[in-house]
Amino acid sequence: MTAIDADLRRGPFRVGDRVQLTDPKGRLHTITLEAGKEFHTHRGFLRHDDLLGLPDGSTISNTVGIEYLAIRPLLADYVMSMPRGAAVVYPKDAGQIVMMGDIFPGAVVVEAGVGSGALSMSLLRAVGESGRVHSFERRADFAVIAAANARAFFGADHPAWEVTVGDLVETLPGMIDPGTVDRVVLDMLAPWECLDVVADALIPGGLLICYVATATQLSRVAEAMRGHGGFTEPHAWESMVRDWHLEGLAVRPVHRMHGHTGFLITTRRLAPGVTPPLRKRRPGRGYEPEQAPDQQWSPEELGERVPSDKRVRRTARSIGDPPRLSEPAP
Repeated sequence: MTAIDADLRRGPFRVGDRVQLTDPKGRLHTITLEAGKEFHTHRGFLRHDDLLGLPDGSTISNTVGIEYLAIRPLLADYVMSMPRGAAVVYPKDAGQIVMMGDIFPGAVVVEAGVGSGALSMSLLRAVGESGRVHSFERRADFAVIAAANARAFFGADHPAWEVTVGDLVETLPGMIDPGTVDRVVLDMLAPWECLDVVADALIPGGLLICYVATATQLSRVAEAMRGHGGFTEPHAWESMVRDWHLEGLAVRPVHRMHGHTGFLITTRRLAPGVTPPLRKRRPGRGYEPEQAPDQQWSPEELGERVPSDKRVRRTARSIGDPPRLSEPAP
């Protein structure tokens, strides 16, 4: 946890704090405390002023006697309820990226793309104020929403974060010196297009981790990593999380679970001039990248839900004063 958001996570409730209210049926409501404001449901309301000064983890009753648990939301809670333009990286995948990507305090991390900022906040938590996270996003409206979400969570613009609007391949070489990046995290449609610039930016032994949605993308990026010649043999996996119902002797898995959200694949940067050892394996079938070297990938072709421009504009308007973003030099 960084110094700028540590105070927001401790102490009694204050004006501007986000509070998660849980009703007797387990339904969650997240509010931002404001003096004189009220939280209404179809069964009564409670006053924000009654929450101010209470310790974290308190209970409070509304005007008809319904009791709520009031507690500060965790980062995992926040990213699932924050305003969004693009789809968020789920907490289960963000946790895998931070751990399996070995994101450490003081690390220099490059991220593309930003989406709604969910993964960016986990990366910033991991690198701390002594590290750096350079995030690249092609869409300015997504970058504005992501920066606003991070500001709302940390309480200020994070000193270790720089968001640049632009294409990673075009902008990264002019902003980062070669061989100075510890980790690269790619959450994009065609990460194989970035391997050359990523290889130049990474230190020897540096790690690249990609998040892709489909098996088609996974196969293509894995073969591109092998064909590049400057990376170790890639490793791929996915994670699935299943909650459990706990009530007396009725202990069983819940009927719904967080199944497939995406694949993760990692590889390490070899030292300059080093070629990976020849790996003995059966040749793969059916993959012929030369047949379509210029194939264009779109979110629709991969089955992703693309937010409408109207929805993104509405989300951007709701955040108020837009944060300052970086633009690449011409």
